[in-house]
Amino acid sequence: MMRREATRDKGRKQGKGRKNMIRGVGFDLCEIARMEKLAEDERFLNRFFTEQEAAFIRSKGRNKAQTMAGIFAAKEALTKALGTGLIFDLREIEVRHSETGQPCYALTGEAAETAGSDRFLLSISHDGGMAGAVCIRENTEQEEMNG
Repeated sequence: MMRREATRDKGRKQGKGRKNMIRGVGFDLCEIARMEKLAEDERFLNRFFTEQEAAFIRSKGRNKAQTMAGIFAAKEALTKALGTGLIFDLREIEVRHSETGQPCYALTGEAAETAGSDRFLLSISHDGGMAGAVCIRENTEQEEMNG
C-alpha cells in the first residue's frame, strides 16, 4: 500500500514560476428586507452601484432586492479582503456576472490601484432573508524560479 505525503506549502503552484497565495478573505451579510425600499430609490442606486449593476438589479423584477443585497455584500466583502474598509467609492468595485451567472469583480480607480495585480474570487448566496458574499484575495505575482 502506497502512502501519499500531504504537503503544506503556502499556496499551490500555478504554471511556471507562479505561486498563488491567499492574502485576504472578506465576508459580508446584507439583509434583503433592508434593500426592499432602497431598490426603488434611484439616488441610492446611483450612489453605490454602477450603471451596469443598476440595470442588472432592475432586470431582476421581484428579485431585485435580493440581487441588490448580494451585490452590496460582495462590494463590502472585497473591502474586507483588501483590509482597507470603505476608503473608496463603491462604484469603483463593480460586480459582473458571466453567462452562467458566476459573479466576478471589475475594479477601477483607487480600488484597482489598491488591489494591484491580485486576483479576487467571489461567491454570493441568498437564503432566509439574507444575502451573503465571500471574497478571497490571491496574490498572483511571479516568483523567481530556483534552479
